[in-house]
Amino acid sequence: MVSGTLALKNGYYYAVLSYQDAAGKSHQKWVSTGLPQKGNKRRAEQELIRIRSKFEVPRVAGELNSNMLFADYLDQWLEIVRARIKPATFGSYQGMVKSTIGPYFRKKELTLKELEARHIQQFYTEKLKTVTPNSVIHYHAVIYQALKYAMKTDMVPQNVAMKVDRPRKNSFQPTFLDAEQMQKLFEIVKGTRLELPVLVAAFYGLRRGEVCGLKWNAIDFERGTITIRHTVTSLQVGEKTKMYAQDSAKTKSSMHTLPLVGSFAEYFKEVKTAQEVNKKVCGNCYNYEYDGYVFVDELGDLMRPEYLTSYFPQYIQKHGCKRMRFHDLRHSCASLLLANGVPLKQIQEWLGHSDFSTTANIYAHLDYRSKISSAQAMEQGMLLPRSDDFGSRWEDVTEQGKITEPDLNPVFTKKMPF
Repeated sequence: MVSGTLALKNGYYYAVLSYQDAAGKSHQKWVSTGLPQKGNKRRAEQELIRIRSKFEVPRVAGELNSNMLFADYLDQWLEIVRARIKPATFGSYQGMVKSTIGPYFRKKELTLKELEARHIQQFYTEKLKTVTPNSVIHYHAVIYQALKYAMKTDMVPQNVAMKVDRPRKNSFQPTFLDAEQMQKLFEIVKGTRLELPVLVAAFYGLRRGEVCGLKWNAIDFERGTITIRHTVTSLQVGEKTKMYAQDSAKTKSSMHTLPLVGSFAEYFKEVKTAQEVNKKVCGNCYNYEYDGYVFVDELGDLMRPEYLTSYFPQYIQKHGCKRMRFHDLRHSCASLLLANGVPLKQIQEWLGHSDFSTTANIYAHLDYRSKISSAQAMEQGMLLPRSDDFGSRWEDVTEQGKITEPDLNPVFTKKMPF
């Protein structure tokens, strides 16, 4: 039985849940409602009811052993690795275990020591009927890492996931917009909440987490620069989506400083002015939790990455633009830079790729101009032989027009070009 009450902390309502675990030990958990105190008591009471109804009493973590169900082992393994991996990675692992991997193997009632390669292979075969090979590859990564830990701690003698054949990765081709198509896209999103995020992603090639994580202290109006150093990730934790922010981009090279292009300085100044007006109008109703971020709405709520992921493709398709992912704006940025003669090395620095090979592997096939330049350089540096040197060396026609047998040991009077 879970009981709950409301409490105030730093001017915000919190749901305070009280419960007992399976061992009879009492626990208390504070859950933020995100609602400020003034004028929100009724909403906070409704939120308390919702939080209580969705709350699940955590299981008591027993000692890991090979006789426990593989599904239970996965749950406990997640808690063990939680502190060692990035929040985004943990959220991804947890989502796959809770929604797909765990439920499947729980029905099979297989213990950790009973798990064999054939069981995992059967799981992949079953899932390939409804999901893409890439999804199964992600499942494999989780199972492999979990069993790797089990082998490392001597719970199992081997990692049976190593014996399983993974499906081949999908050959995915991203969408690239040319300059004309990009202008059409800008017209479609003009005046909407999507407008500035789309412009930023298209011109700077930012990832969705970098767009949502953009802060005012990253924009230097005096020097005319913008620094990419903060990201925001939304993760599904239980029934609730939580935001994780970190002062580090995807990789060390992702933290880079770029010039403010064109009219972006004016765009950002207008947004900053509007935010100050919203703070005065909303008063205590304004959400100061995300104060300092560029992309917040009129009430101060942060733009979430999943909003860009789900709403952007739906909106543009509805208004006559071909469907594409928000991340394809990053690809389009790179393709337009290539089309305008920017070398791949400079594109790597603009996009913040840690390794040049990453940039080359994704975009080299678009760089046809460099192939033409290479061909011209080779032609100028190496004189090719005359084409008539490659004529037939067999005397195959007689005066009567009949084909004669070729000499099997011909003597070439003409010097070979190689």
